[in-house]
Amino acid sequence: MKRRDFLKKTFLMTALTIMSGTVKKVHATLPSKKGHHMMKILVITGSPRKGGNSSILADSFIKGARESGHTVARFDAAFKTVHPCTGCNHCGMDGPCIFNDDFNFVREHIIDADVVVFASPMYYFGLSAQIKAVIDRFYALNDKIHTSKKAVLLMTYANTAASQAVPIESHYEVLLKYLGWTDAGRVIASGVWSAGSINATNFPDQAYNLGKNI
Repeated sequence: MKRRDFLKKTFLMTALTIMSGTVKKVHATLPSKKGHHMMKILVITGSPRKGGNSSILADSFIKGARESGHTVARFDAAFKTVHPCTGCNHCGMDGPCIFNDDFNFVREHIIDADVVVFASPMYYFGLSAQIKAVIDRFYALNDKIHTSKKAVLLMTYANTAASQAVPIESHYEVLLKYLGWTDAGRVIASGVWSAGSINATNFPDQAYNLGKNI
């Protein structure tokens, strides 16, 4: 091999090695965001009891979600003014509601939300009236929220029979099917009654992990 060709070949090999090393370094130092989508999450709670068990589940879920970089908006229905839907059809299922109240916060966040979380205690074998009033007002946003979203159910009840949770879970499932949303997980916490008793269980950890990995 001529000296000229040898030097040319050596130069090319050296350049390729340097370029290869540079590419590898770039890949090694830049974190991959593949599969990690920063989401907007709306959490709607229904407990009228401050520090209640379903509120603790919501706290835990939100902590996990925020630690993963997601944006979370929270609406505590029991401490807001949400007039029950009267079926007047003023909104036409896709317009302004005749009632100008705190539901406007839900309207502002739910349309763009990637995930909607329902956190409610069981009251007489159903969702609390406070969170049900919010869900009924979805009627005024009907066309706008028939989009691809995820949903989560966080539910607490004093009894331990799994059969007693079925009505709420069935309601949740039918609602999701109608809206075209996907169930992203549930924490069904049984056997918790007095405020804070859920802290003696692993249910808050389940809610935290669900939020962390949503």
